[in-house]
Amino acid sequence: MSVIEKARELGKALQESAEYQQYIEAKRVNDTDVDLQNMIGEFNMLRMQLNQEMSKEEKNSDEMKRLDGEIKTLYGKIMSNKSMAEYNACTEKMEKIMNSVNYIISQAANGEDPMTCPETAPSCTGSCSTCGGCH
Repeated sequence: MSVIEKARELGKALQESAEYQQYIEAKRVNDTDVDLQNMIGEFNMLRMQLNQEMSKEEKNSDEMKRLDGEIKTLYGKIMSNKSMAEYNACTEKMEKIMNSVNYIISQAANGEDPMTCPETAPSCTGSCSTCGGCH
């Protein structure tokens, strides 16, 4: 079996995982949450208005402060929305899995045993004498 065929098998296994299924469901709920999507649309409009105000030669600092305040308030509402919170949690789990997969593959490509190498890169302490992670 070729490496590409194994990669396709890995992709299929990923899609069959509980984490992936939860991510897809959270994305669907997030995308169909009308209130959330309206807030995101409003957030994007406010950001465009702020960018326009900031690009003017004669900036209105009061207007920029007002827009910035509205953006921050709306961002807080978006991030505390149940659909968004669940989507972010599922996205974080998927990113962790993908980072582990990528790390194991890169370690194998560098000659490490893929069956025994760690799932994640060691944390950098800033001291190269205690680390074997940078290649």
